[in-house]
Amino acid sequence: MARRKRGNPVNGWVILDKPVGLGSTKAVSVVRGVFNAQKAGHAGTLDPLASGLLPIALGEATKTVPYVMDGAKTYEFTVRWGQERDTDDAEGVVTQKCDTRPARDEITKILNDYVGMIDQVPPQYSALKVNGKRAYDLARDGENVDLAPRHVEIEDLRLIESPDEDHAVFAADCGKGTYVRALARDMGRQLGCFGHVVKLRRTHVGPFSDSDMISLDKLKELSHKGAGPEGLESILCPVETALDDIPALAVDSSQAARLKQGQSVIMRGRDAPIEQDPVLVMWQGKPVAIAVIEGGLLKSKRVFNLN
Repeated sequence: MARRKRGNPVNGWVILDKPVGLGSTKAVSVVRGVFNAQKAGHAGTLDPLASGLLPIALGEATKTVPYVMDGAKTYEFTVRWGQERDTDDAEGVVTQKCDTRPARDEITKILNDYVGMIDQVPPQYSALKVNGKRAYDLARDGENVDLAPRHVEIEDLRLIESPDEDHAVFAADCGKGTYVRALARDMGRQLGCFGHVVKLRRTHVGPFSDSDMISLDKLKELSHKGAGPEGLESILCPVETALDDIPALAVDSSQAARLKQGQSVIMRGRDAPIEQDPVLVMWQGKPVAIAVIEGGLLKSKRVFNLN
């Protein structure tokens, strides 16, 4: 006899405005507890020192997490010039100092050097694995972590303001795997003044933007006021929101049933595609599965168990 799952079958996305000081794993745990959800996960870690958009998937939405993680991201961040730190942020130990400060035109002149596909060396204090161990664990043990450069894509990098000679505020639109801390470090080195991140906020991930966010305080307030499952679920983004970038394909009830049982469906008609990238299969406005078309057959890859 199968063990009954604990919690409620809540399905959808909570777009949390994560506060500074809270880790991503802890944030997921808190949100899961508010909804008493059976299953939860997040789509892209935010460091405790960072704030902003953390997409948290509940229930069947966890099956769409990879599609969100592969999406573009936007960060707003403040760099402090004159110091480089071993963590590339304000938590670390100062390793380099400089008394000079860059002028605004010097900063704007180098920005294009970081736009497009670039090679970036991740920070030593990162979650990447080296010989089976996390880089940050090795760094904390005093080891010099030698990480290889990685290809990352930065679509746009712009200077928002320079509030004083010690600080500059930037915004970056970037792809998966980009480290903003490394970006600040490299710009500081190129400008000859060193630099590290003192403030970081994420405002966009995949299909989600800051207009979708809800604060943890607001979530807790709704919970404490006894909003109930329906009141809380009204703030959820639908499971399929994460799949806005892939084409949708409507099927009938019998085809939906076959796909849910792991059976393929023949694509009929003169214009039926033979091969196609993943599609979102829908029936009566609800997601049935993520599927692919191979040799004229529609085959499910991930099936959604939604009422």
